[in-house]
Amino acid sequence: MKKIVFVEPLGIENKELKAVIDSYLHGGADITYYDRVAESKKELIARCTSAEVIVTAQVPIDKEVIDNCPDLRYICVAFTGTDHIDKEYCRQRGITVSNCKGYSTSAVADLVFALVLNILRNVNECDRTIREGSNKKMPAGEELEGKTFGIIGLGEIGCRVARIANAFGCKVIAYNRHHKKVENVTQVELNTLLKESDIVSLHVPANEQTRHMIGKEQLELMKSSAVLINCARGAVVDNVALTEALNKGIIAGAGVDVFDYEPPLKKDYCLLQGKNCILTPHIGFATKQAFIKRAHIVGENLLGYIHNKPINIVIE
Repeated sequence: MKKIVFVEPLGIENKELKAVIDSYLHGGADITYYDRVAESKKELIARCTSAEVIVTAQVPIDKEVIDNCPDLRYICVAFTGTDHIDKEYCRQRGITVSNCKGYSTSAVADLVFALVLNILRNVNECDRTIREGSNKKMPAGEELEGKTFGIIGLGEIGCRVARIANAFGCKVIAYNRHHKKVENVTQVELNTLLKESDIVSLHVPANEQTRHMIGKEQLELMKSSAVLINCARGAVVDNVALTEALNKGIIAGAGVDVFDYEPPLKKDYCLLQGKNCILTPHIGFATKQAFIKRAHIVGENLLGYIHNKPINIVIE
């Protein structure tokens, strides 16, 4: 019987998670569930040292962990991004890696517009004014209708953002590494998108090609009235350059859900000093509905592995 270890909780009660997983595996595996994240690397290794299968969401699985798991054959990443997994070492060891791409598509797209509308309508500042009992006159907000909405990356999330932006009455343009036909979306070069967009929303993975793809030079191409939204990965943006761009008025605002490392942020983290910058603690994926979808994808992934037909493969 295959030994499967869920090394961290997956956002729903373990009782509910167990019910979902059992609906796929029907008791055909030895499964251990943990209801909290390990407090140390030593504890993490102790949890999974005898596992054939590890299920993780955001907990990194690096070479040291893998080396202490001699029976490990499969890692199911209950997340879309897999840059916290040592994929190259998994490849060397013959360990298959799958992800749960698609579970948070709606959730992340929702947060994109929550951030955009918050910035355009000064929601945080209005709330603060009311609570302080101030008679401060708030500046007029901005509407989305008629604005040019630029999307970098036309994966599932980028395409959903495009559909929503169209519904708001935006002109939607996009940059994608490969041409992809998407209804009511005009594809342009990256520099063109940066120059023409009122909103720039990032939806690309973190890799060597995308690291700091938005830096000082790119930010200076944007309109002074433009807003940047990053609900993708922190490494995609040079956040020191973004802070400088915000404070110098090179762009008008930013909404950021992802950083150079996982929150909590250090008190001197650059974006904490950025003007008109709304920060959320990497919660784009975190909705009740997304967590249920994720549990079912994990169940499908595990079932595929057990039957020697793995799905959603990142590395095999």
